[in-house]
Amino acid sequence: MCTQYIFQLVPDDRSVKRNIYSVQISCYLSGMPDPTDLRTAKRRATRQTISDAATRLFWERGFDQVTVDDVAAAAGVGRMTVFNYFPRKEDMFFDRDAEGRAFLREALRQREAGVSPIEALRLLAHRLVADGAPYVDFSEESQNFIRTLEASETLKARARAIRDELAEVAAAALAESAGRQVPDSDARLAASLLLATWTVAFVEAHRVFRQTQNADAANAGFLGLIDKGTAGIAAALTGTAYTG
Repeated sequence: MCTQYIFQLVPDDRSVKRNIYSVQISCYLSGMPDPTDLRTAKRRATRQTISDAATRLFWERGFDQVTVDDVAAAAGVGRMTVFNYFPRKEDMFFDRDAEGRAFLREALRQREAGVSPIEALRLLAHRLVADGAPYVDFSEESQNFIRTLEASETLKARARAIRDELAEVAAAALAESAGRQVPDSDARLAASLLLATWTVAFVEAHRVFRQTQNADAANAGFLGLIDKGTAGIAAALTGTAYTG
């Protein structure tokens, strides 16, 4: 898939994602760190170390030329430790998949009164761009992600599977947000149209960046297509629970 097939999963542009994934211990009780938080932070740090090592190797050599043993050695951990965090090699490349799905669900669950589910996802796109979120990163660094993906049939196959899975997640989240039972045909239609809209928007934004090296132009193209697509979806679903 590349970022254009699902809600974008790309590394950040410094220290191979270090800024985005930096681990912070922020919960202290009576001036002492919470042991649970410390354990969680340690697990996150280990996962990030593995992810960073895998990303560097994938970019340098190509996904198919890197083994799990290569990643383990670069990260300074055992082979089984890698599998404990990433059951499949592809999971190290698409390591923000679960986070992207959670973003989608939360955008629908936390939408303000009077904001339709479809509109909530349009607003999510604008918020992600305004916040500089890595999901919508159009830069030379994100081009590394795409080049690596497009060179691997394994990654493209996994990307297509993620896109299909995400359509199911979106349909269920839409139905839940509207108080409808799952499965719901209108929710499935809305989810399919939304995925198509975001896919086209990502493809176009990356094309614009490749041609212009201008992130602002890429962002504008991305949001313009999101807005057009959302308007079309709203028209197609007029009278349903997803537009009112």
